[in-house]
Amino acid sequence: MIRPEDKFAINPLNYLSREDMQTIHSAAMQVLEEEGVEVYHEKAVKMLSEAGAFIEKNDSEEGARVYIPTHLAEWALDQPPTRVTLYDREGEASLYLERRNAYYGTGSDCPYLLDGFTGERRAFEYEDVEDAVRLVDSLDNIDFAMSMGLISDVDKQLSYQHEFALMLRHTTKPHVITAGDRASLKDQAEMAAAVRGGMEELKRKPIFALYDEPTSPLMHSFEAVDKLLYMAENSLPTNYSPGMMAGSTGPITMAGAMTQANAEIISGLVIHQLKNPGAPFIYGAGTSPVDMNSMQPTYSAPEAVVSQAGLTEIGRELYELPTWGFAGCSSSKLADSQAVYEASNYMMMAGVTGTNLIHDVGYLESGMTFSFDLLVMCDEIIGQIRRMMDGIRIDEEYLALDAIGRVGPGGHYLGDEHTFNHFKENWQPELTDRDTFENWQERGSTSMLDRTRGKIEDILENHETEKLSAEADKKIDAIIAEAAKREKVSSDERARK
Repeated sequence: MIRPEDKFAINPLNYLSREDMQTIHSAAMQVLEEEGVEVYHEKAVKMLSEAGAFIEKNDSEEGARVYIPTHLAEWALDQPPTRVTLYDREGEASLYLERRNAYYGTGSDCPYLLDGFTGERRAFEYEDVEDAVRLVDSLDNIDFAMSMGLISDVDKQLSYQHEFALMLRHTTKPHVITAGDRASLKDQAEMAAAVRGGMEELKRKPIFALYDEPTSPLMHSFEAVDKLLYMAENSLPTNYSPGMMAGSTGPITMAGAMTQANAEIISGLVIHQLKNPGAPFIYGAGTSPVDMNSMQPTYSAPEAVVSQAGLTEIGRELYELPTWGFAGCSSSKLADSQAVYEASNYMMMAGVTGTNLIHDVGYLESGMTFSFDLLVMCDEIIGQIRRMMDGIRIDEEYLALDAIGRVGPGGHYLGDEHTFNHFKENWQPELTDRDTFENWQERGSTSMLDRTRGKIEDILENHETEKLSAEADKKIDAIIAEAAKREKVSSDERARK
């Protein structure tokens, strides 16, 4: 079945030729064969050795330098499906991760929230994550949820579990989750299974994907690999996305950063596919350059945006894998003009280059702070981007020759049936001001931020999420209670540290 989003209406934007993609692929293969990667997971090292990788033990008990031959890397690239489908809470297909379909969502685990009403930058709390998820549930152009905040006022050993419980309870949209280790990942998978009616049903219709990361440069920690293996064992979708800082933990040049990122992704993919050939995998990476004045990563730097476009092309065109990326984020500390232009540029580029799963919408301060204001403004901007990506329909009706003939020279189209039939097709914003100066004054001379905060207040006061079943709710509480026993902490969702 061809879905509407499969019809990419504008000429695609490409940065790389097929030869360019192959050059970066070959360079990554050279890195894997000649430099290798550090893998700090004994079982993974054993699997790699048995599959034909060359192992050089290092000083750690579980770690080794692993040199991966090209034939093994290319075998792994041929195994995963070309499409991943994510489902909503009710089991309806929602996100088709393939081709140039572009879906936008939030980010995860920000330690701070910028409170738009007080101006305070403060630690994320339990109720803040609940509010953030309810906002996501209400916004038409935000397609999936992440936790947005790292909850500071529950026991930290259970923060991931509490975050996902709030996500499951307060939105029906698909999720991308994070986890500290295999145990917290397993807890979250069991929560999702409770919602979907069992693990087999969850595998058939996954409602979440995992966001997992290697450590740049060229290292795979025990925790990252353990989570990767869990997702492979259970045939649940995951990415394995480097988050390098070009110039610090990766090469400063775009081609160099892309080469290292590619090597890191593919070496993770080899481990993943050795565990379960054909398990679903999503390709992508972040390569934000370091600002050499502040030594901070630069979210939305043009080099990061263009590198992501190139990696998306490699993932889709060369490897035929679903793709993952970043957008809607900024280095700004406020939801100001800088935040909006950086977020907008990145979202537009991610859309027109066809990155499938685009996260971090609403991030400030390079991912340290989340902003409800920026999230809601980005929702409106994404609507505009999607209208621009619809392209131009050209047929007899849309050429409007009959209407032009009826109106003729010097007339107007306001009363013509053609205008009446089609004017609602034009994008209509909710927050953007298009009125006269006098009408704007009469309505209070509001700024974009004023109108945005009014919408946030309305959503938080009035939006109601469809509730989970009592049975699923009870099972989620029981899973958190068992995790609390394991971690020897309180399971009370309102318990303070």
